[in-house]
Amino acid sequence: MEGGFVALLGMGHWGRNIFRNLLEMGVLSAVCDVDERVCEELRKNYPSFRCASSLEEVLADSSLQALVIATPAVTHYELAKKALLSGKDVFVEKPLSLSVKEGQDLVEIAREKGRILMVGHILHYHPAVKRLKELVRGGTIGEIRYIYANRLNLGRVRTEENVLWSLAPHDFSLILSLAGKEPLRVAAFGGAYLRKNVEDTVCVHLEFEGNLKAHVFVSWLHPFKEQRFVVVGSEGMLVFNDVREEKLFLYPHRVRFEKGIPEVMKGEAQAISVEQREPLREELAHFVDCVVHRKTPLTDGEEGLRVLRVLELAETSLRGESSSSVERRNYFVHESSYVDEDVEIGEGTKIWHFSHILKGSRIGKDCVIGQNVMIGPEVVIGNRCKIQNNVSIYKGVTLEDEVFCGPSCVFTNVYTPRAFIERKHEFRKTLVKRGATIGANATIVCGVTIGRYAFVGAGAVVRENVPDYALVVGVPARQIGWVCKCGVTLKFDDRYARCPSCGNEYTVQENRIVALKEV
Repeated sequence: MEGGFVALLGMGHWGRNIFRNLLEMGVLSAVCDVDERVCEELRKNYPSFRCASSLEEVLADSSLQALVIATPAVTHYELAKKALLSGKDVFVEKPLSLSVKEGQDLVEIAREKGRILMVGHILHYHPAVKRLKELVRGGTIGEIRYIYANRLNLGRVRTEENVLWSLAPHDFSLILSLAGKEPLRVAAFGGAYLRKNVEDTVCVHLEFEGNLKAHVFVSWLHPFKEQRFVVVGSEGMLVFNDVREEKLFLYPHRVRFEKGIPEVMKGEAQAISVEQREPLREELAHFVDCVVHRKTPLTDGEEGLRVLRVLELAETSLRGESSSSVERRNYFVHESSYVDEDVEIGEGTKIWHFSHILKGSRIGKDCVIGQNVMIGPEVVIGNRCKIQNNVSIYKGVTLEDEVFCGPSCVFTNVYTPRAFIERKHEFRKTLVKRGATIGANATIVCGVTIGRYAFVGAGAVVRENVPDYALVVGVPARQIGWVCKCGVTLKFDDRYARCPSCGNEYTVQENRIVALKEV
């Protein structure tokens, strides 16, 4: 790819640094800014350079393959969305957007359109930070115990976003990269001294699985400039100090125990030599390389989305729960669904559109709850269950692990219901055991047990207990055979059957199945 193919949106304080680098790299073709004075300045200093008068003009130009967005954070989502939908690759300065919902939308659009989406988390492209990450991953300081970052200065006060959203994304991004996971808990504390509800100073505490902790302190109301990132390990400590000429130091400090008594072992600080390269140039060169060779950026949309999740948790703590921590939700609930208080939902579970989980219910890990599903109150759902659309599971029903409920199947909890008679005291318990399948539109009358790996055919009405591995169909349901754990119908020869699909082996003893070999 030759010549300029990149357009820059925004020529503010940071946009001018981006402009200089893209121009020197020979890839910049156009600039777009709402301030006409910017275009006048460009025409004066660069007579042959193109300054677009509108975003639409840029998006309509097929010679422009990529856009770099360096506008205020509040505009990131709309500009990036329009660019992606028009078929452009996009680099957007941090933060990716101002909400997880918007960020998720951008990631999905980029995926659907096959476009590059990269976020400007510049620390990853700083030569000193790249070397720090190499040392950490090479085991130089042992196991990471604690991380902290200070990003402090006096000035550059924003009015569009608070200091959390303005300065913390850089450090959150690096912390998440080193931790290799998202935090379990986030707590934030801050103060708004210059403008109401726009915090000038914020401290965020993060807790990760495995007892790893981190904190980030950001402020634009501070007497001196400090940009320090510290990683404390079991065998040493690394310090990145961006305001010093020598950026990276290794402190081989550690603590050893003599007869149960801790003893500090201090070592002499060692300056780590790093390449002298401009981080912004490295970052933009990486973006251009990804555009030209269709690579996934190091700080792609998914990485930006992880940072947004931490920012939102910190913002939530800052706004309403400043004295306590906010726990990361490690499951998904669609915004159209409603989950009552006192509900437990396991990690990895997904609850889709227009569903309602009533109080006291317990849902296990990695379940999939379809559209228009009602569960509860006080229902227990095991792990890895799949509940298809339009299913209601009432109080008294328990599903063990890996149960499949087909679309519109029905559970009851009262045997002789009347609208005008209160019969909550007559609820009967229903148990569906591990691995059972209930077909579409089947009805399970309360008070029965569906056995392990049993298979209830579509439309059946079950009024009696169903044995393990039994295949039942009809109204009322009757057993017509047996099924393997994998769901395939078994054919017995002299009480022995081998599944033609998975190879499991069974025998029939006293009208029940016994597994001889089962994977």
